[in-house]
Amino acid sequence: MKFVLAPDSFKENMTALEAAEAMRRGVTDVFPDAQCLLVPMSDGGEGFIDAIATAWNAQRVEADSVDALGRPIRSTYALAEGRAVLDVASCAGIELVAPEDRCVEASTTRGLGMLIRDALARGAHSLLVGIGGSATNDCGAGMLVELGVHLFDEVGARVDPLPGELARVARIDTSELDALLSGVDIRVACDVTNPLTGAEGATAVFGPQKGVTPQMQPGFDAALGHFAAVCGREGEADMPGSGAAGGLGFALRALCGARLVPGVELVAEAVGLAGAMEGADWAFTGEGSVDSQTIKGKTPAGVFEVARLAGVPTMIFAGRIKDGAEVLLEHGVVRIVKVGDPAEPLARALRNGQKNLRAAVAGALREL
Repeated sequence: MKFVLAPDSFKENMTALEAAEAMRRGVTDVFPDAQCLLVPMSDGGEGFIDAIATAWNAQRVEADSVDALGRPIRSTYALAEGRAVLDVASCAGIELVAPEDRCVEASTTRGLGMLIRDALARGAHSLLVGIGGSATNDCGAGMLVELGVHLFDEVGARVDPLPGELARVARIDTSELDALLSGVDIRVACDVTNPLTGAEGATAVFGPQKGVTPQMQPGFDAALGHFAAVCGREGEADMPGSGAAGGLGFALRALCGARLVPGVELVAEAVGLAGAMEGADWAFTGEGSVDSQTIKGKTPAGVFEVARLAGVPTMIFAGRIKDGAEVLLEHGVVRIVKVGDPAEPLARALRNGQKNLRAAVAGALREL
């Protein structure tokens, strides 16, 4: 039998490669002679660089950057023949900041701007940027400033690219940015369709997980809308994906000329997922949590679609199965399997993630 094992990472638990290897062990526990193709996936967040770089046989590059709070760090991206793949998770990612240190008011995307500059200096003319997993709600202002944009208030004083300061911006100068990115092709792996502002916008939907309180929400949302208006791009603020990564999607598209592409589609193309499906008996995918939003561009849904077109049945494994996940079954997923014992304390479940995934795969196969 042939199995295509194409999971995303299980957040704060295991990488996509570790998850695929755990799946392989579970398969061979039941079918020792099975052919297993490991295809680690990502939809633009954690693991994005690894997935693309492996497919490209790209060189990993270490560069100076800063985390979301501006603290110096070394970040990694990949470079191959003028193409660079970067992600916000490796510099301004929420997992790089300890829960007790997280402060969305002081968090920016400056680190991503530093990495883009470094890639351009090394000859990159094509950028793939993953924007999942950010700790920020700055409308990409930190990145823009690092790339040469200047923000001014009503009296011409410089404005810092902090979320709480965006409402003061009265004028922007993008001349240095325009010159820097002239002729550069940018594609953005974006796994959400939210607009910049409003009830479905960046602040309302993604802000709470980054520390935006109900009291802070109106001011943050208004600041993003104000910034888009000052940029003269209100129309693009309403476009799908502009609310991704706290408005980073808006900044990349409206001011950097980027194209937003569903991340899982971009990764699937780069890693040759469709070819891997040929002759397969099963496709196994998964991530830490599945819910009603999973069908809207998340990795399990993307893998399922490629498998469906190839006539390969799909099973999804998840640490948490939330309300609305059943829509995946309605679309044709054979089964959604819970990983681990619901009674197991979270800390222990995280430690035992690979062991639990292996057991879940083996158990599901024995039940078939």
